Amino acid sequence: MARNHYYLSIADIVHARGDDPRFSWDGAGPDGFASTLQQALRSDELFRRWRAAQPDPDAVDDSLGATDPAAQVDARVVDLHTEVDLITDLPMSVVRHRLYLLIGGAWQLRDLRAA
Repeated sequence: MARNHYYLSIADIVHARGDDPRFSWDGAGPDGFASTLQQALRSDELFRRWRAAQPDPDAVDDSLGATDPAAQVDARVVDLHTEVDLITDLPMSVVRHRLYLLIGGAWQLRDLRAA
């Protein structure tokens, strides 16, 4: 599978939260978010907790639990927003799912390129 470089933007990282506090990120800065997202992509722990909370865990698409032990995430504040650089071989569907669990719709994909 090809590695991709995702360029994301978060307008207000301090208030960026997922809909369900059981899975939502609870930090306030770019370094903490980068670390949390990186762990969420390298491990299936967040996915497993989310799947266990679903009404029918066996009906959940297992492909959403894919991981990339080599995923790299960097985040920094630039001009009053947070820019996130993510390099992974995970498909966008998995990246999007983990982001929504952690920070809901508070992010925007700015660009996507081959890494």
